[in-house]
Amino acid sequence: MRTRSNANMAFRYALTRISPKLNIKVLFWINFHRNIDLKHPKTLDEKLQWMKLHYYSTNALVHQCADKWRVREYVESCGLGQILNPVIATYRHGSEIDWDKLPSRFVLKWNFGCGGNLICEDKSKLDKAWALKEIEKFRRTKQHLLAAEPQYKMEKVLLCEEFIEGENGSTPVDYKVYCFHGVPKYVMCCYGREEYKKPAFYFFDRDWELQRINRAGKDAPEGFTIPKPDGIDEVFRCAEALSKPFPFVRADFYLEKGRVYFGELTFTPSGGFDKSRLPETDQMFGNMVDLTQIDK
Repeated sequence: MRTRSNANMAFRYALTRISPKLNIKVLFWINFHRNIDLKHPKTLDEKLQWMKLHYYSTNALVHQCADKWRVREYVESCGLGQILNPVIATYRHGSEIDWDKLPSRFVLKWNFGCGGNLICEDKSKLDKAWALKEIEKFRRTKQHLLAAEPQYKMEKVLLCEEFIEGENGSTPVDYKVYCFHGVPKYVMCCYGREEYKKPAFYFFDRDWELQRINRAGKDAPEGFTIPKPDGIDEVFRCAEALSKPFPFVRADFYLEKGRVYFGELTFTPSGGFDKSRLPETDQMFGNMVDLTQIDK
């Protein structure tokens, strides 16, 4: 579970309480060292900030789908209930957890924000006091105020889900599909997680052709590829079904021996301040989002 320093959070909370637009302007300058153009946004990050102010704040479906608990109903309504990972239990506070009733492997995750996951691969080795401290620390964060992300203002629920086992018993690889107006264009996947301490991330299109749109992709040698995962075509199909109502969304999935599991729908990757994205890619992604199609 990831949390920030108290001083950093207090500063960002204060900015949003004064004005969400102020938070966006200040954090954009801190991250990119330039002023944001909210009147004529062009890059994806700029358009995500615009949508925070004019679209996400009032769209009920976005609020539902940003909620990792309530989004399950939406996934089922799209005819994709089979890709939902079973929920063992839900809680309002970590103190409600009955550890004895949980299996030896499980995942605890809060329904709001990013980074509120605790993966337990062996309950007998879990420091429960530490786990409860981390769970409570994340529960106290106000994710909707950190980066002015209004979709994360929700009733907080802690989910306990079944452990999804990847190859060799490890945690599964996640596949993040970038969708624009209901069209899944690219999937970002991780390579070398087991072999290297610093794995690389690569983008592929629907035909599993390497896209040289990030640093790892640009630096890859001629002819580089990785084996096409079993089930990746189904991942794209599910992403297409789930992303139809939205100008942009990143649909996240896991694969377990070819079986697709839903992860979450992310409307503001990195809060809309993705410094790792190449400037030309941020511009290309931005060109794919047509704000004029949004009913404000």
